[in-house]
Amino acid sequence: MSEAARQKTVSQTAPARITETFSARAYAAASRTAALAPFSVPRRAPGPQDVQIEILYCGVCHSDLHTVRNEWESAMATAYPCVPGHEIVGRVVKAGTGVKKFKEGEIVAVGCIVDSCRHCASCLQGLEQYCENGMVLTYNGPDSHLGGVTYGGYSDSIVVDENYVLRVPKKLDLAGTAPLLCAGITTYSPLRHWKVAKGKKVGIVGLGGLGHMGVKFAKAFGALVVLFTTSPNKTADAKRLGVDEVVVSRNEAEMQKQAASFDFILDAVSANHDLNAYLNLLKRDATLTLVGAPKDPLPVGAFGLLMKRGSLAGSAIGGIRETQEMLDFCGEHGITADIELIRIQQINEAYERLLKSDVKYRFVIDMASLK
Repeated sequence: MSEAARQKTVSQTAPARITETFSARAYAAASRTAALAPFSVPRRAPGPQDVQIEILYCGVCHSDLHTVRNEWESAMATAYPCVPGHEIVGRVVKAGTGVKKFKEGEIVAVGCIVDSCRHCASCLQGLEQYCENGMVLTYNGPDSHLGGVTYGGYSDSIVVDENYVLRVPKKLDLAGTAPLLCAGITTYSPLRHWKVAKGKKVGIVGLGGLGHMGVKFAKAFGALVVLFTTSPNKTADAKRLGVDEVVVSRNEAEMQKQAASFDFILDAVSANHDLNAYLNLLKRDATLTLVGAPKDPLPVGAFGLLMKRGSLAGSAIGGIRETQEMLDFCGEHGITADIELIRIQQINEAYERLLKSDVKYRFVIDMASLK
């Protein structure tokens, strides 16, 4: 079932409930060609299990741009007006009467998911990102409380069920923490699932918002890390981040030297590129996992998999339990994203720069600029 179909299913099975609301300031896109602009969104008043969060920082994910411009229409059409943002760090300002996990004044986070069915096999295993009845995305998902769709973190406030809210370790820089809620967990989850550890040789394809987090986690897990990039000028920064070796993927001789030597490769590139070149680098029984989402299908030669019993896989974010594990790991190891802090009024410029990969390595919005 496609993501769009799953979202529709949730919408059909969870009719909107009438509830008290309040207005929150936000930035929204009115259409796929419109610039983001000031907007007011309704938020539900906190119910017994809800927390109301004053948003302090919100990361800018490439998915925000894709969604605003309706570039994933075949899988997940955008409903307008669209308020993006699923890398949220904020402060609890109100907690429902039944909330057990959080208190007013605590610093918390919200990622890509704000609800799921809670009873399918995936949800029961803490894998809400694979909910078989459709996870509810933080934005552009079905809003079972107010009807319509959910509005995300380019806003000054959000209300979320406590079971989908995360605790932020006290030592972490809050702005640098925001991208962990998507870029962080998107790379942490597959590295953990495929048991990346000391003694493993790991490749990271692409040094962007996702790739730089993949590098940080793979190094923290003890692996030998090789970065693949099309840009030789990224070598110095890759070394700063801890990469052991940099390979310019357009150099066939450099690529050939790496043949059949990798235990795991994490592909974080969302543009069209040659997967077969990386499948050739895997050892027997090794895996190439995609976390980037190219718009067009990528051709794969069968023999690159057959002759080494290789695996080509994909991975989507992480569940709530694993995301909390990731945040705690980051707190223990002092890991945050490399960011450029911007005002909300700079968001349209940031989108244009994002298209040119002109950021190291994640934009984060200081939501105080919305006031």
